[in-house]
Amino acid sequence: MKVGITACSNGQQPEQQKTIDRLIKILSQMGVECVLSEHLYAKDGVFSGTAKERADDLMAFYEDSSIDAVYDLSGGDIANEVLGFLDYDMIAKSEKQFWGYSDLTTILNAVYAKTGRASVLYQVKHLVGDDGALRRERFRRFVLEGGKDLFQIQYEFLQCQRMEGIVVGGNIRCLLKLAGTPYFPDMHGKILLLESLGGSAPQVASQVSQLAQMGVFDAVAGILLGTFTRLEAEGRWAPFELLASKIRPDLPVARTPEVGHGEDAKAVMIGKFLRLAEN
Repeated sequence: MKVGITACSNGQQPEQQKTIDRLIKILSQMGVECVLSEHLYAKDGVFSGTAKERADDLMAFYEDSSIDAVYDLSGGDIANEVLGFLDYDMIAKSEKQFWGYSDLTTILNAVYAKTGRASVLYQVKHLVGDDGALRRERFRRFVLEGGKDLFQIQYEFLQCQRMEGIVVGGNIRCLLKLAGTPYFPDMHGKILLLESLGGSAPQVASQVSQLAQMGVFDAVAGILLGTFTRLEAEGRWAPFELLASKIRPDLPVARTPEVGHGEDAKAVMIGKFLRLAEN
């Protein structure tokens, strides 16, 4: 297996090179060969290159028939810059999957909205770390054996008892960057996944209000809440408390501690059908 390594959002800082070198070694031991993009490391603040240069790096991997998948290691703020420079016709014809999380939510959802193709919400860099043995074993089983436990999440229902549909969403702040653009996915009948890293109660409240005002909660078939790192650390508000007054009482809502920004997070397919039911 051969993968391309990109940074469509903020470039990797020089001090992250040891982590990336370790990641490449870990992947190599699993039989995964890595090819690094030209604009991986930041050169000017967080910018590793222009939006077009970063998009061209990604498309070069789609054009390269020897590349099986693309892992984006970045996050931050600027991934949506590349959206207008991607060749969605080529992506639609490709069987390759794009992997990324956080700010890459913009690309994951744009790819689904424009092509119908599924991508993977996951940060491959989390395989690195002294406590990453279980994560590495899950990933190894997926790569070498087609194991599914990387994508099997624990969840509980907060409202209703079952939901099904194609999953869209991811990081709530980054998903809302797509509002009003051709890259925002059709929400009708979908499961909307929402998670957050830095949002405190006022930010999350405003974000769910925007989604409500856009009619998203009237359209979706269910909501899956991942982790809201800062909000949960503050301890005053739970994500569902900020959401509950803005949704109808018969809309299924579930939560999982296994999707989000935590290093132990599992993977979710954005653009693929999912069925959740309470036993």
